[in-house]
Order: sequence, then C-alpha cells, then structure tokens
Amino acid sequence: MNSWMVALLLLAVLSLAYQQGWSLSRRLATPEGRLHSRPAYHGSLVAIWTIAPALVIFGLWALFGTSASRAFILANLPAEIVDTGGAALQSAIQRVRAIASGFGVAGEVQPYEAAAGEALRRFQLIASATVLAAAAAFAGVSLYFARRRIATRLRARNEVERLVRYLLLACSGVAILTTLGIVLSLVFEAARFFTFVSPIDFFFGTVWNPRFSTTGAGSGQYGLLPLLWGTVMVAGIAMFVALPIGLMTAIYLSQYAKPRVRSIVKPMIEILAGIPTIVYGFFALVTVGPALSAFGASIGVDIRATSALTAGIVMGIMIIPFISSLSDDILRQVPRAMIDGSIGLGATQSETIKRVVLPAALPGIVGAFLLAVSRAIGETMIVVLAAGNSPFLRANPGEPISTVTVTIVNQLTGDQDFASPQSLVAFALGLTLFVMTLFLNMAALYIVRRFREQYE
Repeated sequence: MNSWMVALLLLAVLSLAYQQGWSLSRRLATPEGRLHSRPAYHGSLVAIWTIAPALVIFGLWALFGTSASRAFILANLPAEIVDTGGAALQSAIQRVRAIASGFGVAGEVQPYEAAAGEALRRFQLIASATVLAAAAAFAGVSLYFARRRIATRLRARNEVERLVRYLLLACSGVAILTTLGIVLSLVFEAARFFTFVSPIDFFFGTVWNPRFSTTGAGSGQYGLLPLLWGTVMVAGIAMFVALPIGLMTAIYLSQYAKPRVRSIVKPMIEILAGIPTIVYGFFALVTVGPALSAFGASIGVDIRATSALTAGIVMGIMIIPFISSLSDDILRQVPRAMIDGSIGLGATQSETIKRVVLPAALPGIVGAFLLAVSRAIGETMIVVLAAGNSPFLRANPGEPISTVTVTIVNQLTGDQDFASPQSLVAFALGLTLFVMTLFLNMAALYIVRRFREQYE
C-alpha cells in the first residue's frame, strides 16, 4: 500500500472532520445558547472520533498484511516448493514478491513464479483498495455520528482533554513497557548463560577466553574483570580530559565571555556532539594513536597506537560538549541575586564563582558529569577502533585493552549459535552495563537531592 496515499487520505479525513465540527458548533452558538466549549474543541473532538477507526484499520493491516500476503503466495506456489521449506521456500517467496513489485529477479523466471507474481500483484491491488475503502467508510460513519453529538452543552473540551490524557498515558506506558522488555530480555538470557558458567567465575574471573565453540559449559573462560577494568580505565581517562575542559569552558562562557563571543564559541563546541562516533574512531586510529606513539618514543615511553590512552583521549574530546553545554545552562540558572549579593559584600568575580555559583549549581554539574560518564561507559565505535581489543588486566594505559561494549560486538558478530555461552554472554555483559548505569543514576539523584535541599 502506498504510504503517501494513506497519509493524504488521513490528512483529508482529519481536515474535513475538523472543519465540520468547527463550522457546526459555530452555527449553534447564539446569545441565548452559549457553547460550553469553544468551536476549536468541537472540531478537535469530531476529528479525533473520525480518524480513530481509520487508524485502527490501517494498524490491523500493518500487523496482519504481511502474513496475509505470505499465505496467499504459499497458496499459489506448487506443493513441491512449499514442502521444501527452509531457505529454498523463503527464496521462492522473495522472488514472487519481487516479480509482483515489478523490479524483476535474477535468472530465468519459471512459469509458476510468473503466475504467482501476477496473482500477488492483483491481490495487493484489491487488498489496498479494500483497506482504503473500509477506512474511508468507517471514517464517514464515525463522522456522521460525531456530528450528531454536537450540541451547545456538549463538554467537548473535557472529552478532548481526557482523550489527550489517555494518549499521553499510552505513550508513557509504551516507554515503560519497552524498558521493562529490554530488562527482562537481558535477565532471562543472562540467566540462560549462568546455566553454563558460574556467576562467581564470571564476575570475579580474571581471564577472558571464550573459545568460540558449542561444546557446552567448559568451552572457555568468561572472566569479567579484564573487560570491566578496561571500561573503567577508558571512561576514567575520558573524564580526566573532558571534565576540566568542559567545566572551565562552561564557566568562561557563562561568566566571562561577551555575548558576541559566546554566540560564536558555544555553537562551535556543540558541533563536536554532532560528529558520528565512527568518525571519532577513525580520527583516533589514524591521527591520535600514531601521534601518541611518536610522542612516547620521543620521551622513551612505550605507547601503542591502539591503547586505552588513545581511546580515552578521543572519547574525552567527544563528550566535552555534554559537560560544557549542560554545565553552562546550569550556571546561567543561578539566581542573579546571589551573585550580586556576593559582589556587594566585596568578593571578587573569581571568589563569587568559586564560593557561590559553583556550589549553587553543583547538582546540575554533577548530573552533567554522570551523564557524560554513562555516555563514556556505553561508547562502542571509538574503543572498537582505537582500544586494541586485548582483554587482559593491565595497569598501563599505553597498552591495548578491551571493554564490555567491544566484547558484546565481538560475541554477536558473525554466524553464531545463540544457544551457546559464547553468544549468551553478550546478554550478561549488557545486564552488567545496565546495572552500572543504574547505580550512576542513583548516585546522581542522591547528590542532587542533598545539595538542592541546602540551597533552596
């Protein structure tokens, strides 16, 4: 079904219904019989009730249309093709769909494929026309009954607000259910992994050697500590780079910079947040890594081009805008009366920033810092290209390491058996990252509440 046709139909129905409800309510408005709600609410109510059946029909077709077309294709394929099943049957279905779409297929088209493709094309045309006609018919019937409900005392505003509240509640429910589904999928798959590997060996093991095979529980060592240490090391280096630079930048922009300078500098810094992480990874691989290696050689220190130091520095550059922009906005929200009072008591601008502005803005700054930490912990592409993928416990940041995110990518890359511990371990690693982020958020809430009570 053409999506543009559906969108135009819905837009036309919505416009017509709104105009009908609005104009009818305007005609009913008289000095003797005042409307309970404004005509805009009557138009909105009629539009909502008119568009709802059409949306339901299109939603049902979106859910079941693919299954219906597949069943139709199977009914038009020879029995010997259907009985083969597996990849051969799937390939035959794809060829029929390609023929029906008019794009054609590679190789010679068999007679049964041409017949099935032509039948599918007619079926799609009839189905699309039927769905469009049904949506238009139900919308028309709904419009008729919705118009009949319009009266001077109809509480259209209350009904519209109630429907909008239900819509917002449904959107919130989708967000909550999505989060719950992600967590449950991680928990269940991680539980399957722990039937192969002991949780003690996983959380306290110091050797990571999964040995890609499907021989069961004894097919590798799954020690988390090397990956966790690599993640913490890279995130720590990134914050060591980003926190002072980002915070000092925010202080300068909010307290010292002139409006013209601020209008130029802040957008230039925020451009860093829009650069894709793969570009940062490539920059780390071909520029920063070799530069650090050459610098280390000049001072007699062994620094590998792919190392925790390379990944951490580039990641720190990437998250500078997160800290600087958020901290700048927070610092500018500090009440001007507090700053003026400090200066009036004889404090210098630097003393005011240190003893008044920063303490007052501390909850927001901590929130920005922890948001940046979460961003650093979950980063993948930079460490994939620049960290070296070496899962060993090392204290030297100039040597290659591996992180949790890189390992998840490695474990789920390629043709893997998702019932084996080599693949299920990715869910255990993902659950570990989720718990780490959860504790960071809990710490942020604690700090924010504590200092907010102090300054309110």
